[in-house]
Amino acid sequence: MPNRRPQLEIVAPSASPEEAAAVVAALEQFLRDYAPVLVAAPEKPNPWQRAALLESTGREPDAPSPWGDPVPWGN
Repeated sequence: MPNRRPQLEIVAPSASPEEAAAVVAALEQFLRDYAPVLVAAPEKPNPWQRAALLESTGREPDAPSPWGDPVPWGN
């Protein structure tokens, strides 16, 4: 995965190297703390379980289900 974070650089003639480094470090810490969390994709439900649920409730396999799954399910 490519690094999409910007390269931070302070361009201020009046800042000392230590001050500039402190500002950059604070900004980098902020970016780390508030970066969005990567979440794994949800597992695909078992098609056999869906078939059993549909059969037990008397629903057709190609009809929308009350569980909010897309039709056709499992694709």
